[in-house]
Amino acid sequence: MKFGQFRVSPRSFTLAAVFVGMVSLAIGAHAAFNKRSVEVAKALDVEDTTGSIAVKSSRVALVIGNGHYPDANQPLKQSLNDARALATVLRRDGFDVIMVEDADKDDMSRAVRRLESKIGPDTTALLFFSGFGIQSGRESYMIPVNAQIWKEADVRRDGLSVETVLGAMKERAAKVKLAVIDASRRNPYERRFRSYSHGLAPINVPDNALILSSATPGRVIDELSGQYSLLMAELLKNLDKSDADAEAVFSRTRVAVSRASEGEQVPTVSSSLAQGVPFRSDAAVAAHKER
Repeated sequence: MKFGQFRVSPRSFTLAAVFVGMVSLAIGAHAAFNKRSVEVAKALDVEDTTGSIAVKSSRVALVIGNGHYPDANQPLKQSLNDARALATVLRRDGFDVIMVEDADKDDMSRAVRRLESKIGPDTTALLFFSGFGIQSGRESYMIPVNAQIWKEADVRRDGLSVETVLGAMKERAAKVKLAVIDASRRNPYERRFRSYSHGLAPINVPDNALILSSATPGRVIDELSGQYSLLMAELLKNLDKSDADAEAVFSRTRVAVSRASEGEQVPTVSSSLAQGVPFRSDAAVAAHKER
């Protein structure tokens, strides 16, 4: 076969045709792979946001440590250390842990949706937050690192209320709701609006729930030196005891913090539990006994 001055043999023509076919197949396969990748990403997004696919966990925890606030004079190093230490202990004790650090508003909202997706009727769900908190309208708000707060309405706009997360646990029919809120700090938003109230508000306790707050409602605490906050240091000690019943752990932590601070910091424990709640899963208990 001739094309102008060039002669093309039948064999060369066949090889060229085969090559073109292989390239076409590769392009088609690549396109199909990309389409599949997008579909998988969409499926994972559905799993995280709706919970329709997600496997429910018997123990799930959302751990948030916010330390770097642009409006603060210095980072809250203890908040990040506390979150990391508690996440490690919770995983040891059989919790499926969702952890976020220096979370902005969107990060916190996505994390709550992930928490919801993992909750079923037999789930023990736990919320931990360490960072700045503000009370507004008799609710306690956890403040993301990108909050722009100059008036009280900004708190409700940018913050995430503890009650909202507890309500989400209740709506998903969690068997037990637990919360540890370490956010009664003196924060950089003070005195920016007249109606500012110190500390956190009393947290409304849903049914079969247990809440540990770092200070008495309306009180603020100052950061002390050390790797961990006083609340977390005592909580970690009590979580390491063999009889780690949730209510006993929280109550002992409250007493220990009060004694260590000579009454300057008195945590609050609020409970509506109908029965004892072990912190550790059966597998974690067995592993602890073997140590």
